[in-house]
Parts: sequence; structure tokens; C-alpha cells
Amino acid sequence: MEPRIIKSEEITAAVKKLFTDCNYFIGADIMDALKKARDNEENETAKSVLSQIIENDEIAAAEEIPMCQDTGMAVLFVEYGDKVSVDGDFEEAVQEGVRRAYIDGYLRKSVVNDPVFDRINTKDNTPAIIHTKIVPGDKIKITAGGKGFGSENMSAIKMLTPSYGIEGVKKFILDTVKAAGPNPCPPIVVGVGIGGTFERAAQLAKKATFRSIDTDNPDKRYADLERDLLEEINKMGFGPAGLGGKTCALGVNIETSPTHIAGMPVAVNICCHAARHKSAVI
Repeated sequence: MEPRIIKSEEITAAVKKLFTDCNYFIGADIMDALKKARDNEENETAKSVLSQIIENDEIAAAEEIPMCQDTGMAVLFVEYGDKVSVDGDFEEAVQEGVRRAYIDGYLRKSVVNDPVFDRINTKDNTPAIIHTKIVPGDKIKITAGGKGFGSENMSAIKMLTPSYGIEGVKKFILDTVKAAGPNPCPPIVVGVGIGGTFERAAQLAKKATFRSIDTDNPDKRYADLERDLLEEINKMGFGPAGLGGKTCALGVNIETSPTHIAGMPVAVNICCHAARHKSAVI
């Protein structure tokens, strides 16, 4: 079977649209959760904050402008079909899509070339972080998001051992969220990665923040844990914008992976209410 040829220009155009759209248009799952949270809030300050967030997101969508001044660092999860061939450099096609989105879409460029010494702005928000998985098929699915660093900076990872058990896992997640408090612009989405290795757990946690919050983990045990954690987090009381209330988080998503007999890595990736992510299939 001959591979399906995809032009690199199609990749670039799709990536550009994903990043402009995810910065302009909040996901329906997040908007629905914000409205439900506003209606369920008893704290008038919290209700007012949620109303302002909703209004902000509606204005951003109507005027096609960023919903937040931090338009994030570009992160992509790519499912690359094994019957696909791109007529050029896939990596460069993706980077060019990011470049065009952030320049043409008037999105803030936040990436610096060196993490410690130079820290010179690259002026186009590249390079993006690209996670690629080869899958069966003749299509490419791209899930893209702009990860803001007010919330990214509140994330954490811990190499737990199996003796910690489920209570140890819960404690680390809840302690991480509690320590973050109002810093990541609540209400938040909490992505959790459990298993694999050090880097795999962190990748899973990031991927979890890209999952719609109106979905559950397919394993009932983890779906129950997601609900339990969300309930516990919302009891913390710091509320929207840290001004009090019962809506600290909109959702908790958990992703897991098989791991080593001696380990139980857990990563928590916190995402602010401007949960920017969109997907496209090419």
C-alpha cells in the first residue's frame, strides 16, 4: 500500500489555525463548567469573578483576540499515521505553523532561546514542544495547546515508591494543589500523570490537561479518583482568583502508564482556567 502524501503546507496551515483558535476560543467543556460553577456558587465575590471570566472569554471569541495576555508556550501531541508521508520536513512545518500563528495572530511571544544565561526572546514563540506517537492509519492527528507559565510554574513531580499506596498518591496531588493556592489563576484544571518513568509521568500529566474535563478516565477506579480529588480540592476554599468560594478547580484528569516494579512516579500539571487546546485531523 502506497503511503498517503500530505503536503507540508497543510501541516503548517493546520498548526497555525490550532494555535490562533485555542487562544481565541475557550473550549465548550470549560465554558459549560464555568457557567455551572457560577450558578452553584454561594459566595458573591466568587460568583462575580466567574461572571467576569465568562464575559472575558465571550469577548475574546467575538473579537478573535487572546483570552489571556499569556498566550503560552506551544505544546503539541501528534498521532502520526504509519501510512502517511509528508512531502517535506514535518518538524519544520509544525514550527512554521507556530511561528505564523504567533506573529500573524498577534499572540504574545514568550519563548527565550536559553533557559539560564542568554534568555533572549526568539520573537516568534518557537521552538514548540512536540510529542510524537506513531499509530496505525493514513492520517495525522494534532492536539495543540498554549501552556501559560503562571500555572506551569506550580506543577510538580515526585518519584513515589509503591509503599506510598493510593493515599500517598492522593496526598501528593492535594499537597501540590494546596501549595499552588491562588497562584495559577483558579479555577484550575489539574492534570495528573501516574506511572512510566520520570519523564513519562510528566508527559502524561501535560496530556491530561488537554483532555476535555467532561470526560472520565476509562478505568472506573481512576474515574472515581478524579471525582474524589476534585471534591477535595474544591473544599480548600481559595476559590476563583483566590478570593474565596467553593470553585477552586473545574476538573481533574488522570492518565496512567505501566511502570517499574520499584516505582510509582506521580506528576501534577496545573492549568489555569484559560485551558487552551484544540485538535485537528489531517
